[in-house]
Amino acid sequence: MEETLPLQSVTKVIGLECVLSTQTLARELAQSGEEHGTLVLACCQSQACGRDARPFPAAEGGVYFTLILRPNKCACQAASLGVKAAEAVAQTVSSVFEVKTKVKPCGDVLAWDAKNRAWKKICGVWTEADADWMLVGVGVHVNDRIPASQKDICVSLKQLIGSETSKELFLDELLENFWKHYAHWLQSAR
Repeated sequence: MEETLPLQSVTKVIGLECVLSTQTLARELAQSGEEHGTLVLACCQSQACGRDARPFPAAEGGVYFTLILRPNKCACQAASLGVKAAEAVAQTVSSVFEVKTKVKPCGDVLAWDAKNRAWKKICGVWTEADADWMLVGVGVHVNDRIPASQKDICVSLKQLIGSETSKELFLDELLENFWKHYAHWLQSAR
């Protein structure tokens, strides 16, 4: 029997053409009291960073967002929420596009690039938390062009399936999967 948990949803969308980093903007908004469920969404990011401040390619065509959450949980649980977000991305890519995926413990999502016979990064997830908020930053290479310097380690969904896909439909499916994973995370983190 499938367990039914109450699902939450995005309460507000702040959509931007280009931003330095959705994570940086979301952090400022969270510190200013922005509400739970606010989605900071950008078409591109000019200074996106991942773990250890490594640059994350975030050109036009990808799906880049940071979600502001106020789960009333310990900030130390942010990493486990990041893995849940990565699982939602992996589930979306594999179920909708039939691409093999796997989640690394750090929250990166790898996709199988059959043409090059290699696992490559298709998504990075970054979480951070303070006493009363958590941020889940997600960058998915959907239709974007991967820089030459990253082609050995990164891949876009467009490269894998051979055509562009709707970023809006991808985001809708991803968020639906995320809220399911979030509901399970909330229940297990109690």
